[in-house]
Amino acid sequence: MTIQQEDRRLEARRPSHARGIVLAGGFELGCVIVDLSHSGMKLRLDRQMALPSPVVVVDIAAGTACEADTAWTKGAETGLKCRTQASLRGLVPARLAAARDAWRRAGGR
Repeated sequence: MTIQQEDRRLEARRPSHARGIVLAGGFELGCVIVDLSHSGMKLRLDRQMALPSPVVVVDIAAGTACEADTAWTKGAETGLKCRTQASLRGLVPARLAAARDAWRRAGGR
């Protein structure tokens, strides 16, 4: 007998499986953006670790950066609640300069 967990989200999730980079506390860590909703995302980190809060997540393919707070951590997966999202193409605010640089190093154009 399988018991399904109740999905407590109020918003629909969209599968993503996009490559990303997490920037926090002076380090960069590769990740996979597993799924997205309007207000958050689920990440699978390259290493099992608890992320500090806040973090910046770069979606390499989309060329965007999301400033987010850690909501939960379970093993190598982490749930984040997004505060703001901005494009990394063109001019970016100074607080996102490190995110733009990481995006460019990862092949973003």
